[in-house]
Amino acid sequence: MASPRKGSILQTARAVAWAFLGVRKNSAYQQDLGRLNPLHVIVVALVAALLFVLALVGLVHWVVN
Repeated sequence: MASPRKGSILQTARAVAWAFLGVRKNSAYQQDLGRLNPLHVIVVALVAALLFVLALVGLVHWVVN
């Protein structure tokens, strides 16, 4: 039986942020694979994408008005 993954939400958010930027060392990526919970990664990525879209909509609304 596999041991549960132990990664904090902050570590997950940091990994997702690096993924959004597209720059990540392979060694750090390999560490994240073993440490982070895939469900947490999905949830944090969806929240980050939503915040990004809302920020863009807000920016466009501010510039147009």
